[in-house]
Amino acid sequence: MLITRRLEFDAGHRIPNHNSQCKHLHGHRYAIEITLSGDIIQAEGQSEQGMVMDFSDVKRIAQQKLVDQWDHAFLVYRGDEKVCEFLKSMPDHKTVVLDVVPTAENLAELAFSILNPAYHDTYGNHLRLERIRIFETPNNWADCIRA
Repeated sequence: MLITRRLEFDAGHRIPNHNSQCKHLHGHRYAIEITLSGDIIQAEGQSEQGMVMDFSDVKRIAQQKLVDQWDHAFLVYRGDEKVCEFLKSMPDHKTVVLDVVPTAENLAELAFSILNPAYHDTYGNHLRLERIRIFETPNNWADCIRA
């Protein structure tokens, strides 16, 4: 069985070597979808009976491990030195420095690597992360799928 939880967050970024508008500082209303697989929990009387995982737990984990860090932050590539220096010059600015250019594809891979260990087989139902989908806009997204 597959389940998916969607969360949204706002963040800024830029693609420093892009040949179009994305080379400029700008922001998006991102969405992230977390898809998990597992057996439906059958344990009689358990709060999660009939579920793969409680959707509120899926949300809580994603919020703690990823969304709270990225929400209302500027996601900047470490190699984008001028922008890194500019952001450091602003006291208390919420900046997340990444080892990759913050494209939707790279953010999906990074989110998968961060969240994969967080969703583990707590209930004995073979729970595991299957897919992260990052929407950069409502019409553009990238999927990182378990190989």
